[in-house]
Amino acid sequence: MSPTLRSAVMADYAVIANWINDAKACARWAGPQLVFPFDSADLPALLAKPEAQAFVLIDADKEVAGFSQFWRRDAQRVHLGRVIVSPKTRGLGYGRVLCKQLMQQAIAVTGLSVVSLRVYRDNPGALHLYSQLGFVAVEAESNAEVLAMEYSV
Repeated sequence: MSPTLRSAVMADYAVIANWINDAKACARWAGPQLVFPFDSADLPALLAKPEAQAFVLIDADKEVAGFSQFWRRDAQRVHLGRVIVSPKTRGLGYGRVLCKQLMQQAIAVTGLSVVSLRVYRDNPGALHLYSQLGFVAVEAESNAEVLAMEYSV
């Protein structure tokens, strides 16, 4: 069975919470509004954004291998955020599968043709992945620490 994307359910948040070990990892994943430590039962509310949809990637063993959300950013763009892959499956291609399936879902649900995301400049693996998926840098929306990127259908 190939990894599949499905909507996140409450039990998934306890798994995801175990992937976040400290305040720095928490801030890099979810932004400064999510304060570490947090209760996994509160994660759905803490990660809520208007119209956001949360998904998990399920591997062949039916375990959660990744998590991400998307939401309408503006009239032209849908935004991917809070992308994370299980520490035990990093480097195995799950990030690519998660992003590709999430991009397809986000475009299909919103009908928008531009997908945006933000990535830390010191995360070479993610930068490489997003570039391979067709995302290009948008320096005008970036800063010294974080690079804005967009993909157009």
